[in-house]
Amino acid sequence: MTAAIIIHVKNEEQLEHCLDIRKEVFVKEQMVPIDLEIDEYDVISPDVHHVLIEQDGTYAATGRLTYYKDNSAKMQRIAVHKSFRSQGIGKILLLALEELARELGLSKSVLDAQCQAEPFYQKLGYETISTEPFDDAGIPHVRMEKPL
Repeated sequence: MTAAIIIHVKNEEQLEHCLDIRKEVFVKEQMVPIDLEIDEYDVISPDVHHVLIEQDGTYAATGRLTYYKDNSAKMQRIAVHKSFRSQGIGKILLLALEELARELGLSKSVLDAQCQAEPFYQKLGYETISTEPFDDAGIPHVRMEKPL
């Protein structure tokens, strides 16, 4: 396996690759309605930063960062294509998003994790701050955060 390539999305073609992964993971696999999955942050804009991970010539994972209250980064739409799971790609993606947040001068990372992914984020230093799970697109989630 070659090293993963971290791509900071700068054009519409790269953004389409991000959306393709998300449609595969969230819409097809997890049955999230497409009108909930694709939103106003799915654009090339100074207000949102999309990251794409390429592995072995294939786009493997994506995530995005938006600005959140209290000088925080909100990590969203973190998705790893099925064929790349359990290979450390999710960790590479999240660390790349955290590094980007630090470069942007943000001091904290906040995310809403699907409950099944909570242990993954805990291993990377995230702490659950919601008292109980909440529903997002029909999937139970918890709010987590980590100082950067």
